Amino acid sequence: IAKKFKQIGIDKVKHPEKIVIPLDHCVPAATEKYASNHKEIREFVQEQKIENFYDINIGVCHQILPEKGYIIPGTLILGADSHTTTYGAFGAFSAGIGRSEVASIWATDEIWLRVPETIKINIEGEIPPGIYPKDIILHIIGDLGADGALYKAVEFSGKVIREMDIGGRMTLCNMAVEMGAKIGYVEPDEKTIQWLAPRTNKKYEIIKSDADAEFEKIIDYDISDLEPQIACPHTVDNVKPVSEVAGTKINQALIGTCTNGRLEDLKVTSKILRGKKISSGVRLLVFPASMEVFAQAMELGILQELVKSGAVIMNPGCGPCLGAHEGALAPGEVCLSTANRNFKGRMGCKEAEVYLSSPAIVAVSSLYGEITDIRGDLK
Repeated sequence: IAKKFKQIGIDKVKHPEKIVIPLDHCVPAATEKYASNHKEIREFVQEQKIENFYDINIGVCHQILPEKGYIIPGTLILGADSHTTTYGAFGAFSAGIGRSEVASIWATDEIWLRVPETIKINIEGEIPPGIYPKDIILHIIGDLGADGALYKAVEFSGKVIREMDIGGRMTLCNMAVEMGAKIGYVEPDEKTIQWLAPRTNKKYEIIKSDADAEFEKIIDYDISDLEPQIACPHTVDNVKPVSEVAGTKINQALIGTCTNGRLEDLKVTSKILRGKKISSGVRLLVFPASMEVFAQAMELGILQELVKSGAVIMNPGCGPCLGAHEGALAPGEVCLSTANRNFKGRMGCKEAEVYLSSPAIVAVSSLYGEITDIRGDLK
């Protein structure tokens, strides 16, 4: 983005205080190419006097921005990453845009956006044992398809959402883009206020949909009988119930990324693995989403439990999600991951396969060396 900005021909960014730059891809740098890229970013930050810069020791951008108090309800957040939709979990309008667009905002503090129509998704019912927010969003994506909400604002609502914790809401909004949505959104409530209270003193207004608000479409889901969901290679909307893919051998298991690397996810993983050993043929990699999550998990003894089970604890960051850092796959290998994408070559190899699931399914599958239904271990 810095290179794009310099090509515009303007010397200084217009509002450095509005810019947040975290280093989370390929951290620490694994090659000279990435080391040089990180060096250029650090130099640009100093040159432009951008104070909101976070180096390699903080974590994934979509986790640390809320943690550091940058995200509050009613704000407009734009980022050079498609999963910027995550912040809709806090009642913000947050969307991913291109690098050239970001550079132009740095120069002008302006952008043109078309207001998207809204699809309201009501999620009702009682959450069955072994079902997590990841299962819910995979089910919705599988049902609507990769273009089922193209350039729409998707508002998640209903009893299940009201009862869901902030981490779960972040998972849903994070993956809204996988059905083509411009933004994902959850109406702020008391849980939002409580989560933000220790993180920011900024004033904000709770904005709610009007009682007579018009939606392009309202879609209702009852998840009372939902089965754990698996996104199969090589598209996120190729979703099947776990019963149809159980028994698929895996070589690597991944817990982490901006979708499922939060403390809640590590707690679930630790509970399943406690006192057990992962299969000898499986590499279990755990990437806490931030240093805050890492520290909390360490204080609670979660990381120690995971290490005893045979997991490898990695530094907070994007890890192998983009296929350019730790945990890349070899030809013919299969990875079960909590990430948000499983496109061909996504984890570094076009001849490998990536399946997506909840942290619970990844954890239990790492014990058996194959995709496994967590509900069997809950009985």
